[in-house]
Amino acid sequence: MFASLAVHHLWWLLALLLIALEVALPGYFLLWIGIGAGATGVLAWLLPGMSLLAQAVAFTVCALLACALYAYVLRPRLRRGDAAGERLNRRGEQLVGQRYVLIEPIVNGRGRARVGDGEWLVNGPDLPLGANVEVIGVDGNTLKVRPAA
Repeated sequence: MFASLAVHHLWWLLALLLIALEVALPGYFLLWIGIGAGATGVLAWLLPGMSLLAQAVAFTVCALLACALYAYVLRPRLRRGDAAGERLNRRGEQLVGQRYVLIEPIVNGRGRARVGDGEWLVNGPDLPLGANVEVIGVDGNTLKVRPAA
């Protein structure tokens, strides 16, 4: 069965198998080794006279490089991206720095502002209806605002 397959095809099959296992057993580990196997398949295709020992060394190096790429380059970037994800379900914090229009004047420190197609309670200095405000903080479901400059 495998007699008609070139060696680089076997590396690509190994890569597909490892990536499929990663899908079945997720953990970011087999994926990178599978990428190393795929890269070794590309090398074996580009250099058809490569010995089996050279292919094994190339696979080891490619797999280690792929794992290092994940560990030292991609993983820190993904973790930095989590900072935005932490606010995903806390919409009020996403509004800090944004400007909105009062739909109810702020009297005795309380009013309402139009935010998208909804309304939010606001706390801030007394301001008339229609005034522009900037969100400077959040307290529960109430936005802390100041007059927009």
